[in-house]
This record gives sequence, C-alpha cells and structure tokens, in this order.
Amino acid sequence: MERETLFSYVRENFQSEPEYLWRNQPGYAVLRHANGKKWFAIVMNVPGTKLGLEHEERVDILNVKVRPEHIGSLRLKEGILPAYHMNKGHWISVILAGPLSSSEVFELLADSHGLTYQSERK
Repeated sequence: MERETLFSYVRENFQSEPEYLWRNQPGYAVLRHANGKKWFAIVMNVPGTKLGLEHEERVDILNVKVRPEHIGSLRLKEGILPAYHMNKGHWISVILAGPLSSSEVFELLADSHGLTYQSERK
C-alpha cells in the first residue's frame, strides 16, 4: 500500500490529515483524532534492521493500537511486527508494502481509531 492511499482513507473516514512533527524525521507522519488530537496511528520510514529485517533499506510502516488479546495472533501474520518505538503490548507495526490487503490494513486502522477514541473519552 502506498502512503497516499492510506492518507486518502484517513481523510475520507476520520477527517484527519497527516502531521509531520519532527524536522529530523521528515518521513514520520502522525494521524490524530480530529476532535481531541490523540494519536491513533503513526506512519514511519525505518531502516529494515531496526525492525529485525536483514537490510538497511528504509521500510514504510504503520503503527496501530490493537487489543492486547489480539497481539499474539496478529504477530503470526506475515507483514506484522512488534511495534517499533511503541508499547509492544498494545501496538503493532504493519509493513505497508507487505502482504496484507488494503482492507486488512484499513480494518486495523479503524480498530486503532476506535480503541484510542474510547481511551480519549475516559
């Protein structure tokens, strides 16, 4: 999946624009709730070795929040890794150019949006 496909889905479904918060990381885009500004995802381009891969080439990943009871089964899927730079008990990293279909990625993104929206309202 291309970043722009993901960002178009986010605009259309969650009325959110990617935010580039770090000058030293221009490939990192935060996705926030429109009303409360809590993150529900982040897109990053990370060297493969930082993800446990055997190459230095940068890889686009999407970090999303998932239910802790789903972490184990999700990590068994190709293209899903322990979350890079986030709480590994609640977040996963999805390789955007990986084998997951667009609908699978969108479903994970929608779940993350819902989970973070619930915690934002508490």
